Amino acid sequence: MHCVFNFVQSYFQSSKGVLSPFQRFLLGIIRLRLKLCGKDLAYRFGAISESTVSRTFLHGIDVLYHRLKPLIIWTESDSLRKTLPMDFRKHCPNCAVIIDGFEIFLDRPLNPLARAQTFSNYKHHNTVKYLIGISPQGTVTFISEGWGGRVSDKHLTENSGLLDNLTPRDVILADRGFDIQESVGLFCATIKIPAFTRGKKQLSGIEVEQTRRIANVRIHVERVIGNIRKKYSILFATQPIDFVTVRNGDVITLDKIVTICCALVNLSDSVVPFE
Repeated sequence: MHCVFNFVQSYFQSSKGVLSPFQRFLLGIIRLRLKLCGKDLAYRFGAISESTVSRTFLHGIDVLYHRLKPLIIWTESDSLRKTLPMDFRKHCPNCAVIIDGFEIFLDRPLNPLARAQTFSNYKHHNTVKYLIGISPQGTVTFISEGWGGRVSDKHLTENSGLLDNLTPRDVILADRGFDIQESVGLFCATIKIPAFTRGKKQLSGIEVEQTRRIANVRIHVERVIGNIRKKYSILFATQPIDFVTVRNGDVITLDKIVTICCALVNLSDSVVPFE
């Protein structure tokens, strides 16, 4: 974390207050890692007020978002293939990205329309949904804006901007909910998803083997999502409505938090074995 602080230190110098630049940085990281409440942090940092904690946290999130967002980079296919892990060399040498969605709980909105748009039938709760893409090497290369939990995986993927990064011959790995073959085909790319048993008594031997191979490499995106949540437990908390309120056209606070968490995980060791 000292390396990260040295990278962003100058952006904390301009803020005046009772806390030093490192304390302001540390307060933000602690809240991201441990999801501590404002009262707890106020006590830990010398009996400052909860409003000071809130202002300090939001300023820190702004700084970290703008400085760390460039760490989430879409990697060109040629560069990916030079460092492919062995599992991908065997089963999917043209894989450009593995995608999945994850949801974060949200307080129940008062507005009926917002309540309907954010209610997730899958989670049975109001949520914000994100599309995440990781490279075969295990780094986060794409994170979408937050969408209401009601949105389908297909609609989210087609409208997130991820497909614009595809080049001919690229392969996307995804779960069954991502029925976007036609949209991906417009970019001369391919999506591989596990075979369906709908309308069949059972899968053929070839379909079973293909599904097994896809599952063996697609699971890495779930491991990355689990790693992000494990390291930054604020993502397990139910988020306040303020965190998804748009102010003056700025990026919503929750989008900034998710981007920061993904960028920081990219600085850690990969969960994907290279051998």
